[in-house]
Parts: sequence; C-alpha cells; structure tokens
Amino acid sequence: MLKRTPKRTPNRAPKSELSPDEARRVALAAQGFDRARPRGRVTVAHVRRTMHRLGLVQIDSVNVAVQAHYQVLFSRLGPYDRRLLDDLVYRRREFTEQWAHEASYVPADAWPLLRHRMERHRIRPRGFEAFLARHADYAEWVLAEVRERGPLSAEDVAEPAGVHRRLDQAWFGTIPRAVLEAHFGSGRLAVAGRRRNQARVFDLPERVLPAHHDHVIPAAEAERELLRRAARAYGVATARDLADYWRMSPAAARPRIAELVEEGTLRAVRVHGWREHAYLHADAAVPRRIRAAALLSPFDPVVWFRPRAHRLFDFEYRIEIYTPESKRRWGYYVLPFLLDDRLVARVDLKADRAARTLVVPAVHAEPGVSAEGVAVALAAELRAMARWLDLDDVRVARRGDFARPLAAALRG
Repeated sequence: MLKRTPKRTPNRAPKSELSPDEARRVALAAQGFDRARPRGRVTVAHVRRTMHRLGLVQIDSVNVAVQAHYQVLFSRLGPYDRRLLDDLVYRRREFTEQWAHEASYVPADAWPLLRHRMERHRIRPRGFEAFLARHADYAEWVLAEVRERGPLSAEDVAEPAGVHRRLDQAWFGTIPRAVLEAHFGSGRLAVAGRRRNQARVFDLPERVLPAHHDHVIPAAEAERELLRRAARAYGVATARDLADYWRMSPAAARPRIAELVEEGTLRAVRVHGWREHAYLHADAAVPRRIRAAALLSPFDPVVWFRPRAHRLFDFEYRIEIYTPESKRRWGYYVLPFLLDDRLVARVDLKADRAARTLVVPAVHAEPGVSAEGVAVALAAELRAMARWLDLDDVRVARRGDFARPLAAALRG
C-alpha cells in the first residue's frame, strides 16, 4: 500500500519552461499519482472521481492477470470492489461504452461529443460495408428487433437467410454481432450491459442515455472539449499526445489546440529535451515530488502512447502478446512498475486461478535501478494485487535479472 503523502504544494505560477523531471511529475499528478490511495474502503465516489479525472478508461478483454480497465483503477485506488465500476456504467448509467481511445468507458456526457465521429464511423471488420450494402434490409431488421424486443446480444439475433452465421478472420465472430457493432459504432445503438461471458448487450441510445442521446454538438466545439479533457488528464503534452488521447488526427487537433491556448486553458511551454512544442494545462500542478508505487496496465494512459512514455520516462515499451514466444524479450503480458516518478521494472504477470496464485513468469529491472528498495515496494504491490484478485500466494519464476531480489523480498 502507498504511504500517505504530505499536503501538496503545487506551483501554479505561470511557467514557460519545464525540466524533464518537472514534466514527469506534472504528468503523473494529472493522472492522480500525486496523492495517497484511500486508507479505508474504496467507495463508488472514489471510482467516479478517478474516472472523471482520466476522462476515459480503455476497455480490454485480455484477462491474463485482470482486465485492463479494472487494473487502471487499482493502480490509483488500490484494492476495490470491481462491481463499483460495473455499477457506474451499466446500472447508474453515469458512464457508457463508445469508441474513444479504442473501445472505452466514457462519461455519459461525452456521447454528444463523439456524435460527429459516429457519423463517419469506420465499419469493422474491414470490407463489411459491402455486406451491409447487400443486406440493408437485414441491418434495418436487426435494429427493429432491438426496438421491439429490448436489449439484445448477438446470440439473441438470427443471421440472414441463406448466409453463413460465422465471420472468418474477424474478432466480431458472427454476422449478427458485426451488424450490432456497426449500429453501435454509428450511434444507432448503445451498450446496455454485459453478460457473464462479457458479450455486449445493445439497446437504443434513448433507453440507455435518455439525457444525452439526441444532443448534437458541432464538430469543432466537440473536438475542442475533447482536447480540454485530454489536456487536463495529461497535465503537459505535445499536440500529438493530446490528439492520441481521443484518437483524433494531429492535423484536426492543432487548430483546436491553438484555440485552447487563446482562451487560456493551455499555455505553450518548452520542455527541455523534447523536440516538439508542449502545452501545459492552466490547472496543472507541479509537485515537488511524487510518492507512488503502482503496476500499470499496458493500456494505462501513462504509457498507452508509446512515444510519450519514452519521452517522459526514457522507457521503450511494447506489448509482446502477439510476438512469438521465442522472440519475446520481456514476457507475454508485461506491466511497467511505477515507483515514485520513475518506471523502474517490467513485470510479466499471470493469475493462475486454479492454483490461487499470482505468478510472475519474468521480471526485469530498468538500468541503474537499486534492487533492494524497488524489490520491497514491488513485493508489497504484488501482495496487494493478489489479495484484490482473491489469490492466496505470489510466486516468482527465475526468468529476468530482478527475479532473485523480488523473490527474496516476498519471502521477507
């Protein structure tokens, strides 16, 4: 668990230059790592506040250790009841699913901000537009089925007569799911819930988001607000960083960023060592230090844009899930370990639920890292994560230069 930090004393004086250390602390403070985790039980208010602070949480189905969207909150809040997140999205409807930074949870009021993108949504899988054009009556029938029957998953919907149900070489899996997903991407359907197998259940937006579904915001205004939210969540960022947060093109983002500078939301700054111009949010804190210890999901905003992670932390990072095992350098599902304001280790992680054990197949320290202090902090974080996942033990394999110090710290 994290130690309670002293009261923050942010520097809010206008700054035109930042050192690399200052930029790193600004970025981590904006992401919520400038404060201690809750001492007592984590409440729905903690989860709500964290999600609003981030602006969006990327959804990922990989469950090697725990799904990424749950891990992002654990990194900031520590052990919490994962049902709190589900409750905010699927029962309270304060957040919803939509394509944002890939598939994401976003505040319900972000739906109108994304409407202009839904209108030009890229149909997936590639080439499926041709199927929709040939079977337009079927696509409309699927929509009518949802309207008449209520929330439906792909398994509740029949395929067109004479058409094979399965879709080869596509993660959508079936024709009904691809059609439902196309309606979702274009804003004609919203996600009403998830089944036990994580299958999306779709309904009409007016029944899922009654206060927001028909609100239309002009594209320029919507893009400006999305970038405001990205800038608040990042603290300090380049134009490319800000554009990537909501997966906008840098060309579309730049005029909106200029408008945010003019209105005073952003200040152009120079970060020593950065080749690109940077922008500092008007409310960004510049803490004197960060006290944090957290395993970060590969899809955490701190590291999801790899050029930014390299710029801030001198940390080259890639996910090796799709890399052949013989060619992997770090491991299958590797989480960076944040200690204070540095990324100090790479932890390959797996939950062996049958053995009720959190397994570390490999762990590597970053160059120049002192083993003793990092091993103790990482051991504490792994124990906390194991308890959170209802696992009884943590086991470290021998692979990696940090395996022996970590195993010793866990024994101690």
